[in-house]
Parts: sequence; structure tokens; C-alpha cells
Amino acid sequence: MSIQQALAIEVERETQNTLRMIEVIPSEKLDYKPHPKSMSLGELASHIVELHGWMGHVLNSNDFNFHTDYVPFKASSSEELSASLKANQQFNETALANFTEENYFSEWTLRAGEHVIAKLPKAGAIRFIVNNHLIHHRGQLSVYLRMLDVPLPGIYGPSADEKQF
Repeated sequence: MSIQQALAIEVERETQNTLRMIEVIPSEKLDYKPHPKSMSLGELASHIVELHGWMGHVLNSNDFNFHTDYVPFKASSSEELSASLKANQQFNETALANFTEENYFSEWTLRAGEHVIAKLPKAGAIRFIVNNHLIHHRGQLSVYLRMLDVPLPGIYGPSADEKQF
């Protein structure tokens, strides 16, 4: 199996995992915050969805600058979250179809203006900055939903809210 095929499987599966979470978000609760220092449910879900598109950005560029390249996504409904997530999956699939294995090991830089936050191979950026980051926040999202008493879908197996095998 190639790196490209492995990443394509991961994109598809993690997108579906996130989609199951997004589909249960009550749009009327997007302003909910479990703590004053926390992001709102809508901000957190929007961030997770935008992170899904970052793999394509890593594969298509060598640099990402928060000061010039970042426009935060802010959804106003769970339907908008779902539509954006699906668009990001398509963006990633197109980027994967056009990338070469050598590109996977080329250097990528994350910066804020002139300040370099991270400089690492694209392989590391995809794992560390994109996938691990979105999985972390998706875990936070599950806690928000649990606190709102929203039944949770299974992600890597059944949840406590689903019928056990």
C-alpha cells in the first residue's frame, strides 16, 4: 500500500467519524460553552471541520501563515458544518490524487507572521498539526455533547449510547 492510499483511507474514515458527531449537534446549542474560557460548541465544531481541510493545504503548499492565510470558519448550523466537512473531504481527496510520495517528506512551515511555529516534513505536519489536532478537538466535542445530554455516536467502536453487539 502506498502512502497516498493509506492517507486516502484515513481521510475517508476520519471524515466519516467527524460527520457522525456533526450530525448530532443541535444547531440551537451552538453558543453553548461548558466554561467561560472554553470555545463555544459552534466555534469548536467549526474548528474541527476546518482542520479536516488542512491536509490539502499541507500537501498543496510549503508554508502556512496564520497572519495571511487563515480565515476562521464560523458555521451557523449543523447543516453548514456537514456541508463544509464534505467539501473539505473533496479538497483533500483532490490534493491526495495530485501529490507524489517525495512531496510527503518535503519541508512544511507553520508561522504567524515572521514567527516560525513549526518547521517539519509534511508527513509530520499531517500527523501532528492536522490529524492529531482534529482528533483531540473531536474528543472535546464529545464531552460538550455529553454535557448537553446528546446521545453520542460511536467513533472507533460503539458508544455508551449505542446498542452493544
